[in-house]
Amino acid sequence: MTKNISLLGSTGSIGVQTLDVAEMHGIRVSALTANKSVKLIEEQARKFRPDMVAMLDREAALKLKIALSDTDISVYEGEAGIKAAAEYEKSDTVVNAIVGVAGLLPTLSAIKAGKNIALANKETLVAGGSIVTAAAKQYGVKIYPVDSEHSAIFQCLECSQGRFVKKLILTASGGSFFGKTRKELENVTVEQALKHPNWSMGKKITIDSATMMNKGLEVIEASWLFGVPDEKIDVLIHRQSIIHSMVQFDDNAVIAQLGTADMRIPIQYALTYPERLPSPASELDLAEIAELTFSKPDYDTFECLAICREALRKGGLYPAIANAANEAAVQLFLEGKTGFLQIGELVGKAVSDFKGSDSLTLDDIIQADKETRKKILV
Repeated sequence: MTKNISLLGSTGSIGVQTLDVAEMHGIRVSALTANKSVKLIEEQARKFRPDMVAMLDREAALKLKIALSDTDISVYEGEAGIKAAAEYEKSDTVVNAIVGVAGLLPTLSAIKAGKNIALANKETLVAGGSIVTAAAKQYGVKIYPVDSEHSAIFQCLECSQGRFVKKLILTASGGSFFGKTRKELENVTVEQALKHPNWSMGKKITIDSATMMNKGLEVIEASWLFGVPDEKIDVLIHRQSIIHSMVQFDDNAVIAQLGTADMRIPIQYALTYPERLPSPASELDLAEIAELTFSKPDYDTFECLAICREALRKGGLYPAIANAANEAAVQLFLEGKTGFLQIGELVGKAVSDFKGSDSLTLDDIIQADKETRKKILV
């Protein structure tokens, strides 16, 4: 069980809930990082008394340094500061709750420093799956999934030690626009896209849920986490978000993990594995839920899911290209500079225009990410 953590992205939804779990179980928080949220991270720092705090934004770091000047907490800035938190010697586990591909480099830094990873940053494995998994093996560290779907699969696989697997079944809420046609989605607003039916999440991941890009990224992540190809991963729409995912075995038995829509359950399991301790999440009452429904995803309307599966099958840099294009397209949508349906169109064009590459180094991934964003954002 984890005793001491560095929490990367402490002011986001996952970060805040991780601190709930840490407080409940007496897990020491030695390092915190954020981008610009000075007020919230100051409150967190005063409550949890980490040894160090790092802000990606330089101006925010300067403000935080002044705010915490009456404490002995060290304040760092920039990518070097995030790296220092990821490698902090007192931490045995790094919780990576950074949003987007920005989480890749800190994950690798933490792995090379011998830290186990509680991974909420799916883009780490989407963009750099082969590099990250190879590094984890080389340095003898574990990667524990925090995403509710991957945590569910991880738990289901325990009953067979990962053997005899016929398929993984990722469940999806369907997001804000389940059942809508492309015609109905032509003029949807940012506000409408941000109204998720079940989960309280950050803006970027909520938009990804609405386009079903999030589920596409999760298919790629599951492939790397559990060593299975695209054809052995199914996606099933489950609007209630009670069954978080399932595994079908060779004898056609299906094992599912159920729970309330509370991320503190998978966060806690990643930190306390293999122990199961009392949780701050509420108890599941199936009689109150009454009904669980399932349907197949609409790959034509929500094309991002199909594009991600194509990128996974092509391999190499294709998943990184799809991810970078999506991050840039979502940024444009949130800024009101493009429409909802154009997110999928921009991602699809980036993947189809890419000519492939035989090389797959960290530098290749960073360069491909940069070039893809540039093409979309200019």
